[in-house]
Amino acid sequence: MPNIKSAIKRTKTAQIRSARNTQAKSAMRSAVKKFETAAANNDENAKELLVQAVSKLDKAAAKGLIHKNAANRQKSRLMKKLAN
Repeated sequence: MPNIKSAIKRTKTAQIRSARNTQAKSAMRSAVKKFETAAANNDENAKELLVQAVSKLDKAAAKGLIHKNAANRQKSRLMKKLAN
């Protein structure tokens, strides 16, 4: 445990940011999985779920949780799944 006031604050903010990042990443993965299961079952909600998954991927890329190219690659793969 740090003794310096600024270091204490840094550890607190790092924990808060880590929790927030984990939550956002988990929500992104959940949205992608929901779409994938809907697409596999030929569900009529697949298009809406795709929009939500793409939105989560874009937000994660904007926040730096995942790389921009990784987000684009995942979006491309999801679009292919919807087309098939």
